[in-house]
Amino acid sequence: MLIRSYKYRLYPNKETAQQLQWVLDRCRELYNASLSERKDAWKYARKSINYYDQQNDLPEIKQIREEYKDIAAHVLQNVLRRVDLAFRRFFERVKNGERAGFPRFKGPNQYNSITYPDHKGWKLKENKLHFAKIGTAKVVLHRPIAGKIKTLTVKREADQWYVVFACEVLQPEPLPISCQLPHS
Repeated sequence: MLIRSYKYRLYPNKETAQQLQWVLDRCRELYNASLSERKDAWKYARKSINYYDQQNDLPEIKQIREEYKDIAAHVLQNVLRRVDLAFRRFFERVKNGERAGFPRFKGPNQYNSITYPDHKGWKLKENKLHFAKIGTAKVVLHRPIAGKIKTLTVKREADQWYVVFACEVLQPEPLPISCQLPHS
């Protein structure tokens, strides 16, 4: 199986665009807070925190910060996976003796996407993409989506919104070996 991505332009109305931006900002806040938690835990207690430690704290975070209840749980978990991946790659570079840049905090223009890692929280019907707790946006499907959709990522690029479907597709048959033509 191969993973192939299909990127389409998204046209949310003003209200949905504001909601998407709001979710994006909350996800960036969670990313920065979880990065800070890991740094502080190591700095002050020499304790290493992993993805599962932070994921188990999500219900408590939602009790403290009510606005996180309006964001799909799988989206928030994906934010924590991004932090975990950044640390894993950092330590991998250190181990390999490469120049390793420590994971950084993300500013408003550096955190530009949210990912739904499964089919929960969104539905695609004809040319409309409905996001739970956010709204509906028109999507221009300029080519068909092939394969089984595995993840959906909403990206903001400049002032435009895009949706990227990562699909699992069958591996194509290898091309037959052609006969060599004689050189003239």
